[in-house]
Amino acid sequence: MTSFRACAALVAAALVQALASAPAAAAESPSYAAYAQGRYLTALKLAQEEAAQGSKEAYTLIGEIYSEGLGVAQDYGKAADAYAKAADLGDANAQFSLGLMVAEGLGVKKDLRIAADLFEKAAQSGNPAAQYNLALVYLQGKGRPADETKAAEWMQKAAIAGNPQAQYDLGALYQFGRGVPPDKTKAAEWTGRAADAGLADAQVEYGIMLFKGQGVAADEARAAKLFRLSAEQGNAVAQNRLARLYANGVAVKADPVQAAKWHLLARSAGVSDFSLDIVLSKLTPEERAKAEEAAANWRSERLNE
Repeated sequence: MTSFRACAALVAAALVQALASAPAAAAESPSYAAYAQGRYLTALKLAQEEAAQGSKEAYTLIGEIYSEGLGVAQDYGKAADAYAKAADLGDANAQFSLGLMVAEGLGVKKDLRIAADLFEKAAQSGNPAAQYNLALVYLQGKGRPADETKAAEWMQKAAIAGNPQAQYDLGALYQFGRGVPPDKTKAAEWTGRAADAGLADAQVEYGIMLFKGQGVAADEARAAKLFRLSAEQGNAVAQNRLARLYANGVAVKADPVQAAKWHLLARSAGVSDFSLDIVLSKLTPEERAKAEEAAANWRSERLNE
């Protein structure tokens, strides 16, 4: 199971998610309409006009434009200032975004305690990303005293709200009994939800649970599909698992070339496997060439995505 990340680490689309969850009224405003069309300078001008009239969502949009450098030079100081004004007006998205900046020291002095306070304000308003980050704060004990029970409570709120990473990490909490009683069934349930949402780490973990029948009925065929989905996303552990299936003809038709292809990819990412090295050594020169070509083609396709 993957280790929990520090509270300052962002979910890749955290800021985008924050804007996406803004009230419909903000999304329908002229500034947000221009933003959605990629007309960032126009969006900034309109947002400044709306902010002057007291719109908290407009301040949040100004913060986003400056923090991402959309149509303007990236300026974390201006972004933090705009987020702070929106946060003071009670905008949960701005509270969360400002919390991230304070946690990382972007445009403002780094202060994990203040960041935790901002996360909690946004979390109390129902912001799933803030709930997730607040859970990490309690797990790490940075900005707040470590408290696994509170961490699990906030993680569950974020998971119920549909945050895939929170669902995956909640599964880990149940698996290892951190803040909640150990429960393999609930661990599988939440890991499965994250896998269904497309999270690569969750797909391979849930695949392993399905393969072994841990907390869920064994289903090797479904496990194999999840290994492939995760492997195609570049997860090296899943690539290794898929290679083993092809090498042994389990849940898929035995195919030494496919086994070698996925093994080569996993090995290049740092996941070694002596048994698969043996499979590789037994290939004919023609088979080895096919496997290497297939691995190279997969890498090329990933680069072109």
